[in-house]
Amino acid sequence: MAFVGQVGVADSEASRDAPTVYVCMTCRHPGEGETEPRTGAMLADATAQVAEGTDVRVRRIRCLANCTRGPSAAIRCGGSWTYVFGGLDIACGPALVEGARLLARANDGLMPWRGRPEPLKRGLIARIPPADYEDAE
Repeated sequence: MAFVGQVGVADSEASRDAPTVYVCMTCRHPGEGETEPRTGAMLADATAQVAEGTDVRVRRIRCLANCTRGPSAAIRCGGSWTYVFGGLDIACGPALVEGARLLARANDGLMPWRGRPEPLKRGLIARIPPADYEDAE
């Protein structure tokens, strides 16, 4: 699978630049029981399967703190904005990979609305600026 564990020093620069999907593996739908595997873990598996053989990295993480609107995932690439999505389901793996690829191709670091898969339009939770962002005044 395309999961990436801890990033070492040697590949940290490549990791920062690669389009990356972070999938919360502890997520579940609101009201869903304590069943295993969690819906988030299944979404992570499905997303990694879709990303296999592409330039998109998929990383499992614990908790994006979006529990009331889970399952959740975040997408970022290099110095781009980071996007957080919620209300996802297992079938959203292709949408997450396509969103990561759209973001990677964006010259301005913003994921374009046009061409964005529907789950990433209706499930947008937040858009977070890059660490070096300076507001144009």
